[in-house]
Amino acid sequence: MHFLAHLASRLFGASLIGLSIFVSIETLSRKLFNFSFEGADELGGYVLAVGSSLAFVVALVDRAHIRIDVFHARFPPKLQAIMDWLSIVSLATLGAFMIYVGRIVVIDTVSYGSTAPTPWATPLIYPQAVWFAALCLFSFCATLLAVKATYMVATGRLDDLSEHFHPKGTNEELEEELGDLKRR
Repeated sequence: MHFLAHLASRLFGASLIGLSIFVSIETLSRKLFNFSFEGADELGGYVLAVGSSLAFVVALVDRAHIRIDVFHARFPPKLQAIMDWLSIVSLATLGAFMIYVGRIVVIDTVSYGSTAPTPWATPLIYPQAVWFAALCLFSFCATLLAVKATYMVATGRLDDLSEHFHPKGTNEELEEELGDLKRR
């Protein structure tokens, strides 16, 4: 699972760097040569749509999704574990819903032969297919984690569940940052 998150973060980073280079070239060509590729904003939209879906995977695996956990630490450990289980099952349900809606969007795009209303007139199936694939990756990872968490609940391993699925605390985040600093 960490391999997929690492790959997703690399793809998102590479696409943002590529977009930055394209926007820089676009800006220079407009200023120096009075020429525009007329597509930086379109490409930027595609990169952000796909990139945000890839970021869902990274946040899921790194337990970095925003959760309101003010009271979480104050609850008994068993209730904490059940809340952790509910959170991952909720994310898996959200992933399934996003697949359902994304599938409808892709089917409509294919049915209508939709193209972008831009100078490039990009057939929308191409960026939407990549976006949908990234959503499928998120849904797949969330479902696997939900199955793992459900197995832990069913077998009474609530301590393991809490260890793997609880919200990151300040100390844990600090330890990760210090570890990253040492590796650099």
